[in-house]
Amino acid sequence: MRAIVVEKTGGPEVMQLADRDDPVPRPGQLVVRVAAAGVNFMDTYQRAGIGVYVQPTPFVPGGEGAGTVTAIGEGVTDFAPGDHVAWSGGAAPGSYAEQVALPADRAVPVPHGIDLQVAAAVMLQGTTAHYLCHSTFAVQEGNVAVVHAAAGGVGLLLTQMIKRRGGIVIATTSTTAKAVLAQRAGADHVTTYDEFVDAVRRVTGERGADVVFDGVGKATFDNSLAALRPRGMMVLYGGSSGQVPPFDLQRLNTGGSLYVTRPTLAHYTADRAELLWRAGDLFEWIAKGELDVRIGAEYPLADAAQAHADLAARRTSGKLLLIP
Repeated sequence: MRAIVVEKTGGPEVMQLADRDDPVPRPGQLVVRVAAAGVNFMDTYQRAGIGVYVQPTPFVPGGEGAGTVTAIGEGVTDFAPGDHVAWSGGAAPGSYAEQVALPADRAVPVPHGIDLQVAAAVMLQGTTAHYLCHSTFAVQEGNVAVVHAAAGGVGLLLTQMIKRRGGIVIATTSTTAKAVLAQRAGADHVTTYDEFVDAVRRVTGERGADVVFDGVGKATFDNSLAALRPRGMMVLYGGSSGQVPPFDLQRLNTGGSLYVTRPTLAHYTADRAELLWRAGDLFEWIAKGELDVRIGAEYPLADAAQAHADLAARRTSGKLLLIP
């Protein structure tokens, strides 16, 4: 099979298309022919060898996708060749490839009628948006939520889910075109990163937001805290602008007894029942036309470097996919 291989960490150019051995399922595994692989910021950190994302080279990037089962390992009873499945959260390391092996207990059945590219596009970002507003901070009717990078893959899905739960969304975007996308997703107010604190004060009558969902990190963290009401919650779920440096916890006191959490998808899908609940909601809403999944761009597998460059430069909105 063909796969994208990183022989040494660095810029997007270190990713090269190469031949690799076809995977063989071990006990409890599936082998899947990949229809689409998701491109995520985590992949760029691994490729660059940044912080906790460092891993031994050579390696095949990617941990999200969807495709068709071609073989099953010993002990697998819930799947058969020909089934459509999707995965995320690093369940199948090496997803930038024509084939991948993954544990059967981390594979999610894709219902009939759901396009495999849509399934690949929604798995990581959709389950992330789901846990953020259903579990980390369970949005209630009338809650005011700031959604940073609202035109991104998580942001567009998170905005729609918050609106489903009766929340009020104040969205931040960097361009007019992205602001339009956030509005179409249901955002009640759209503002810039420079002005969102003032926007929150206007919308809430100086009270502050109940929650800030922040996947940007370093560039927005301080102002996100400033935008919260007393006892509001800062949900830092990513760091596209860089990791937040250490800070004095007294800042939470002076800000109004604030809460800060740094969740990650693995802890909200560790139990298979929880994984299937979140993915099942996504597929049900997609089938009913109640959740719009925006695929911002599709690239041939060989163009993985361009996909990473476009993602880092924020030239896209929605989900980026690699198509083997």
